Amino acid sequence: MNKSPDLLELLRLVKIFRDDRDWKQFHKLKDLAIGLNIETSELLELFLWKNDAEIETRLPETNYYNRVKEELADVIIYILMISDQLNVDIDNIVKEKLKKNALKYPVEKAKGSAKKYDQLPD
Repeated sequence: MNKSPDLLELLRLVKIFRDDRDWKQFHKLKDLAIGLNIETSELLELFLWKNDAEIETRLPETNYYNRVKEELADVIIYILMISDQLNVDIDNIVKEKLKKNALKYPVEKAKGSAKKYDQLPD
């Protein structure tokens, strides 16, 4: 797990919540991955059928904004639980992925473009 004190503290709190309810028995890696997908879908549902202007209009609404925050928190909780089970350092894996992405998407080719790396000019 990440060495970041903030992430370690969040993970500690998540594990206390889980363990107080004896839920670890249900938290198999497959089920956590499925749960993550469900929570990301619930986050996406809040944006479904809304254009950018509608979303911008809704975000200042307390109820809507709070629902977005709650779903985002659920996603983060699942990511923390999965990373803990895999014993991965979140800080490290994100930095490694950014390095790989920097090679796939060099600034001089990708800046301002939404094209996938294999569609960028040579």
